[in-house]
Amino acid sequence: MPVQDHVKLKDDTDASIAELRDVTKRFGSLVAVSKMNLSIRSGEFLSFLGPSGCGKTTALRMLAGFETPSAGQVLIGNENVSDLEPYRRPVNMVFQSYALFPHMTVEQNIAYGLEQQRPKLPKPEIMDRVLRVLETVRLGDFGRRRTWEMSGGQQQRVALARAIVNEPKLLLLDEPLAALDRKLRKEMQIELQDIQRQLGITFILVTHDQEEALSLSDRICVMRAGEIVQVGSPQELYDHPVTRYVADFVGTSNFFDGKVARVSGGESGITLGDGQTYASALVSDVAAGQNACLSVRPEQIRLSREEVPGGLAAKVQNRIFLGEHTEYVVRHDHLGIITALAPRQTDAGLSTLGKGDTVWVHWTPDAALILRPD
Repeated sequence: MPVQDHVKLKDDTDASIAELRDVTKRFGSLVAVSKMNLSIRSGEFLSFLGPSGCGKTTALRMLAGFETPSAGQVLIGNENVSDLEPYRRPVNMVFQSYALFPHMTVEQNIAYGLEQQRPKLPKPEIMDRVLRVLETVRLGDFGRRRTWEMSGGQQQRVALARAIVNEPKLLLLDEPLAALDRKLRKEMQIELQDIQRQLGITFILVTHDQEEALSLSDRICVMRAGEIVQVGSPQELYDHPVTRYVADFVGTSNFFDGKVARVSGGESGITLGDGQTYASALVSDVAAGQNACLSVRPEQIRLSREEVPGGLAAKVQNRIFLGEHTEYVVRHDHLGIITALAPRQTDAGLSTLGKGDTVWVHWTPDAALILRPD
């Protein structure tokens, strides 16, 4: 019978490969992670996103085995590994510093983990696996080099190769691109995605960089003060954040505080500081009469020199040319600062606007989201 290519079925995608079950981690009186529940899917690229001190790195270190939960369980492949040493887990980690051995060649760095396995692997098998993984990370001609002779991006790929050569079930990435410049970081994001899809290994990334999380992840776990605020795909979090905190952390937005005037299936409204009620087609978990805020993304804001029915008259505060689009910062008497992004194609009619000029601001109801406060 002919050998068939492996086809990943939906059941494979949805299967859980790891789980944090009611996990809490305390450092003295400090609660770094509080009752975290998270199921990690086989073959997905998951990111922990949040500010410094939110617990994302602690969660990653508990998966790796470098920290032991104060309560709850860490499961990998349905096995409770909460008390298992790191070297006994089917997990590898890529650190921000890369942690490469400077006295070793690239090949020796990558082979190191394989050489520690017991029973020992035959040397030809080790070298074969090293050479194959070097090709995977596009460093096939660099095996004999010392790591200090390489660029930051090349060192990052060596660290990645050393982690994946052991074929772990989970590959943990602790802000591995933070030390790279912007252009190289973008290139490495593409490479990480390509390698993850090629190998099918579950990647778990810790980052405070929202752009990095949005571009790399199948799902993002947004954290705050040791707790998960929302988990979803990048598009879900961007289009349907559940709180102002998520909307502010995943992308940028304009926020206007007010009180919910009505909530209905088709269209709802919120009364803002100018006394006007603004329609919204998208509503999070709020009820009429509650304090809430209206969120509108800058790219959804429209600017016009001419008066627009239902629009807001505002004064231009600043105009910043950013290449593919131009950022306008305007001020409304009651709503305050409003930021808008105008694509280059539509900016021609606005390009002569200067500070203090009047401009009309408007948006459609389906671009607005009523959010509960944090």
